[in-house]
Amino acid sequence: MKHLNKVLGTAFALMATGASYGCNLKAQEKENTVLVTQSIVEKPSKHFVKIALLLDTSNSMDGLINQAKAQLWDIVNEFTHAKCGNDTRPMLQIALYEYGNDNLSSREGYIRQVLGFSDDLDEISEKLFSLTTNGGEEYCGEVIQTSLKQLDWGKNADDLKMIFIAGNEPFTQGKLNYRDAAANAKEKDVIVNTIFCGNFQQGINTEWKSGASLTGGEYMAIDHNQQVVHINTPYDDVIIKLNSKLNNTYISYGSLGYEKKALQSAQDSNAAELEEVVVVKRAVSKSSRLYKNTQWDLVDAVEDDEDVLTRLKEGDLPKELKGKSKSEIKAYVDDKKAEREKIQKEIQELNAKREAYIAQNQKEEKGELENAMLSAIKNQASKKNMKWD
Repeated sequence: MKHLNKVLGTAFALMATGASYGCNLKAQEKENTVLVTQSIVEKPSKHFVKIALLLDTSNSMDGLINQAKAQLWDIVNEFTHAKCGNDTRPMLQIALYEYGNDNLSSREGYIRQVLGFSDDLDEISEKLFSLTTNGGEEYCGEVIQTSLKQLDWGKNADDLKMIFIAGNEPFTQGKLNYRDAAANAKEKDVIVNTIFCGNFQQGINTEWKSGASLTGGEYMAIDHNQQVVHINTPYDDVIIKLNSKLNNTYISYGSLGYEKKALQSAQDSNAAELEEVVVVKRAVSKSSRLYKNTQWDLVDAVEDDEDVLTRLKEGDLPKELKGKSKSEIKAYVDDKKAEREKIQKEIQELNAKREAYIAQNQKEEKGELENAMLSAIKNQASKKNMKWD
């Protein structure tokens, strides 16, 4: 019996101490004090920042959608500098919902999941550009609850999980009480941040601030129709040219290859339709660690798993590699990788000069939506022991 009690005591000790790792340094300190956990509990191999964007696409919200399209790349570029407390880099995933649009199903509460959590930046851009506005009923509590149910938020306590909901109607609309949705979010360790598109006090009066406070989130009010004034720099044209060269280093393969490479080009065009500077910011994102395309690009795929070359079939190969030996394919991939790394380095160096130029010529170059989101993200990330370079 004594032996059994000892075994049970050890088991409970393991359960109590093996909670979470990664960005949370306190968990690592526990690991050092109870050595036996090292052989039982594995650290998560990756840590995530998960952001769900819930955007009102009713009438009058075109300005909000345009800001989201343009400022996606600023948010991505900021995250390239994020670090966990143990100096690993968190992965970024973004999900997208629209709500309050007459074109959506009334039975679904005028809510649609546009995209589940994804790290495919081209796909995220494509989905943002697919949004259109039309009048409707805006049910904030229901769209929050829907995103909590449908998305895979994971169970790693070190992940940063956030909802950003933006709109301009009272937060209380709909049958589902937003307080119930907020309670569910808190259970899942998801922080709800609210962005009211309009007057700050009006947002408070219509309970947008309350919707954020219940989960420890932030309430913000923005002018969603504000035009962001960008500073053109002497480095922009060079970065845009390098972006074209960068595209030529991608080797499409498999069933997704042709379609995804076309999508990459289409999102460059979408950025250009907004403003030339958006192409520049997108190019900077494409030169970062967060722009990875292992599912369709051989350079990224081989970097992730070199054995992928042994599994390739002739039909998976692009035209320029058909009939080549494995060693010839490997040499071609290596050349493209070296070329890509050189171009990415040039873009990063030019962007550093570009940012210095902007800092000298304008105190702040940030859009309303981007500024609001980055402020909340950094505040909440610090509670997960994340920091910025």
